[in-house]
Amino acid sequence: MKILYAAEITGKTGIYAFKKGLPELRQRKPFDFLIACADGATNGNGLGRNHAAYLRKLGANVLTTGECCFYKKDLTESLVKLPYVLRPENLNIEAPGIGARIYKTGGGEKVAVAVLLGQSGFGRIHGNSPFSLLPSLLERLGQETPYIIVDFHAETTAEKKTLFAAADGRCSAVIGSHARVQTADETVLPGGTAVICDAGRTGSAESVGGTETESRIKEYLTGIPEWTREAWAKPELQGVYIDLDEGGKALSIERVRLPLPEMPRKDQETPDQPGEGPAGEPDEAEQAAE
Repeated sequence: MKILYAAEITGKTGIYAFKKGLPELRQRKPFDFLIACADGATNGNGLGRNHAAYLRKLGANVLTTGECCFYKKDLTESLVKLPYVLRPENLNIEAPGIGARIYKTGGGEKVAVAVLLGQSGFGRIHGNSPFSLLPSLLERLGQETPYIIVDFHAETTAEKKTLFAAADGRCSAVIGSHARVQTADETVLPGGTAVICDAGRTGSAESVGGTETESRIKEYLTGIPEWTREAWAKPELQGVYIDLDEGGKALSIERVRLPLPEMPRKDQETPDQPGEGPAGEPDEAEQAAE
């Protein structure tokens, strides 16, 4: 079983990179199943319903989210109807949507995907302990399939490393997300679980987390929250490629960094306040990816 995980798709540049990069990756290293983190796909801040549908159309089998899972009202209201979008599993039971599901590959094999949210560093959303939930979650998913991939959306490497140790031997991989900076610590643990602290981001590589640098500098200088603006320079599709044996153990994990041509300037238009306005409409996403 070969799994491609596309790191957090960030803004219009990320959608462009995702579309442009996938055909080349399929030729280089064919994969059976594609997971994409889309927590920042709509203007770098959440996921809109139209962008979710478009990323699904481009080939994503599953879209994972994180602390921004409920930032876009249209997606929040539609989560129960979108089985390919996962929010963190360790949220309150009253929260819409689900955080773990069994999917099938084109060949009919079952793959389980789950999302867990870390507890450190998040101010607007709080999850229950991922450590308390982990054993029962993996036992339940393991009854259906040996192929289990966990997206751990967390702030600190300490929390991620600790969860890696707790999960080793119980699942196929735990992939860290949220930081939007690819780390160089990918490894297969002794129990056969592939891990990496952060898979990176799909979007502008010359940016601050995929967003325009000057707005971020201004925010740190003034202390006044600044609407982040999308960055366009040096688009890349980042992520990890995981090879699993028939028992669900990881044989290898490999970082992916695919530089792409820059987006045409005519498509580099975005609202003054990202996250507002009709920036999530499918025709806009398609134009940006042409």
